[in-house]
Amino acid sequence: MAVDCIIFGYDILEKELKLLLIKRSFEPAKGQWSLAGGFIDEDESLDEAAIRILLNLTGLKNVFMEQSYCYGAVDRDPGTRVISTSYFALIKIQDIDKKLKDLNGAHWHSISSLPELIFDHSEMVAKTLEELQCQVKVKPVGFELLPEKFTLVQLQNLYEAIYQRIIDTRNFRRKIISMNILQKLEEKETTTSKKGAFYYKFIAKRYESFKKEGFYFDLNVN
Repeated sequence: MAVDCIIFGYDILEKELKLLLIKRSFEPAKGQWSLAGGFIDEDESLDEAAIRILLNLTGLKNVFMEQSYCYGAVDRDPGTRVISTSYFALIKIQDIDKKLKDLNGAHWHSISSLPELIFDHSEMVAKTLEELQCQVKVKPVGFELLPEKFTLVQLQNLYEAIYQRIIDTRNFRRKIISMNILQKLEEKETTTSKKGAFYYKFIAKRYESFKKEGFYFDLNVN
């Protein structure tokens, strides 16, 4: 029994959703790109194994993680019979422990241009990305990838990176503002335009309520 962690990060400068990958250190498929994963210890649960793997790779605790799917095809691993449960995590790229990342030989790769992955890991990523795209319609999970303050353009860029689609700006702004989840700040972001764009942050109580109860934020993206 094993777990594989699909670790998404958002690069706010490159406006891309990225995936943390490692080079596999043993045969079969040694040296090829792989998800971060490992076997489950006798004294730990599936969740505990996923948390351990994430911590060892990134140094992060208390991260949003969710169990996704169980993969049990007889021939999925040519080395031996392995049943793997996938988990996905959403983290801010800048929060990761760089020393741990480098020590593990981990690298960020854009979702739009992933290298060839071992075994059925590409299937895992595709299925989880589809699941994430569904979840951001009803839960504020994607917001975990943003800094504390952000512009509406940066928020829209995040959704476009998750959906891998261009979103109508007027429709997006109208819907997100109508949710009454954002607090407009006096401060402006001035590095990308002379006029500048106001920063926003999430209203804490409203945000927590949405995390518990959900919402419906359909941008008509297929």
